[in-house]
Amino acid sequence: MTLLSTLQIANNSLIASQLGLQVVGNNIANANTPGYIRQQVVLTPAPTQRYGGLLLGLGVEVQAVIQQTDRFLEERLRSALSDLASGEAQEKTYVQLESLLGELSDTDLSTALTDFFGSVQDILNQPDSESVRNLAVLQGQSLAADISRMHERVGQLRTDINTQIDQTAVEINGHINEIAKLNVQILQAEGGGTSASDAVGLRDRRSIVLNELAQILDITAIEQPTGDVSVYVGGDYLVFQGTARPVTIEQTTDRGQTVSRIKLIETDAPLFSSSGKLAGLVTSRDAILGGFLDSLNDFATTLVSEFNKVYSQGQGLSGYSQITSEFAVDNVEASLDEAGLKFSANSGSFDILVRNKQTGLSETTQIQVDLNGLDDDTSLEELVEAINAVDGINASIDPNRRVVIKTDSQLVDFSFAGDTSGVLAALGINTFFKGTSASDIGVNKQLIDNPALFAASGGGIGEDTDVAIKLANLLSTPLESQNGSTLAVLYDKLTAEVSQGAAVTTSVTEGYRVFQNTLEGQLLAITGVNLDEEAVRMIQYQRTFQASARVISTINDLLEVLVNI
Repeated sequence: MTLLSTLQIANNSLIASQLGLQVVGNNIANANTPGYIRQQVVLTPAPTQRYGGLLLGLGVEVQAVIQQTDRFLEERLRSALSDLASGEAQEKTYVQLESLLGELSDTDLSTALTDFFGSVQDILNQPDSESVRNLAVLQGQSLAADISRMHERVGQLRTDINTQIDQTAVEINGHINEIAKLNVQILQAEGGGTSASDAVGLRDRRSIVLNELAQILDITAIEQPTGDVSVYVGGDYLVFQGTARPVTIEQTTDRGQTVSRIKLIETDAPLFSSSGKLAGLVTSRDAILGGFLDSLNDFATTLVSEFNKVYSQGQGLSGYSQITSEFAVDNVEASLDEAGLKFSANSGSFDILVRNKQTGLSETTQIQVDLNGLDDDTSLEELVEAINAVDGINASIDPNRRVVIKTDSQLVDFSFAGDTSGVLAALGINTFFKGTSASDIGVNKQLIDNPALFAASGGGIGEDTDVAIKLANLLSTPLESQNGSTLAVLYDKLTAEVSQGAAVTTSVTEGYRVFQNTLEGQLLAITGVNLDEEAVRMIQYQRTFQASARVISTINDLLEVLVNI
């Protein structure tokens, strides 16, 4: 053992202290840098040296500079980030949907429903007033417009979310390409796992990108012994070493709207993610908003069908001189229940009342409808033939396969009553509402042009208000087609599904948020920079550096003495 060996020991200590101070300085400089992972110098005793019969140490060596982190905790945090991003996307959608429903305002659908049926009730008080009937028509238009507007706005929300899904495809490709590039750089910097040190700056960036990708997709990131990370979604890999598998957009149709599906270009298979922003957006678009549209359409269809079934049996203050059915059939020779009508019809009959406007006398003719599934079921052709047999009117089928009924003379008009078959409502004859769903619901144009046609009577033109009584009470009348539920109950169910879904989603998302914050706090306790701890380490390295410098100074003095002897 010589003085020069001791000098080398002191030099190694100086180098270790210098590197330690550099790492401490880097930690302090990045104390507030998002995504920075605290670094630590790994010191190890230098190999021993034999001196005679002795084994003497050669000081200290810097083995590596590594990151202080927990890979398992990082993976759990990424999973929590995916769950939270999915929950927040759905939570935001429910907030927007509740805002559209506006159940706490005076412009919600429940108010429009109440106003409409209230206006029908007013006809009972003034049955001879055309202006009161006109008000009922206007309220019907307002209700139909509100339902249509709701459908349109929810559809626009779906379109906006679909645009966001398109953007996620771009984000996914950007992230996986960057991860693949960082894999190559880390592999080169660390020598494929041969270096004990971490490529700290590159790993920091890769960790940030992985977290950003985890917020979009439910990824699994597996670090290989060589330092690169393989990224999987479900059973498909997105990144392997320096290779990224990009995704693309496929356009399909759902509920009458163009929607996007993300798929892998290489396999042409859909990209499935159980959580993350993408899963939350898809659930919002298809399940939350799509499900609401289904319920809204069901409600609108039930409203149109049930109201028209009752309304089509009534007569107004005046009769028709001509009427054309709203709905066409696919085949005029097919039975009416198999002819492609939107609403169902069954066996039964309805009455046609032909009135002489001069004498006020009416003649009633019953039209039979046979739809029992046996031979000779009634077709549109046969129905028109039966109507044609009624004195005073004639019926035909226009080129669009719709029924046209006209009077033979200006001295007569006609109306309808007693429909037990539902065929009038199914064909759209003598109906109040037009359309079949929330997207196309409206009020019959003939009624808008002539409110006197509002069918309030059940015993003849302008005779009574029997039909109006049924219509006014329809909101709270149990419906056989809905297993005894009323229109009011159906609407309450529609809004309750939204409010309950919003409450559950908010609760679950808050749970995700708390869990994510907990994991983030645990990880920050490991990876975050503590300025107090770094200050202590800085003092330790400073003192070690000073002591090592004193050793070198002492050896220098001894060498001078030795040289001067």
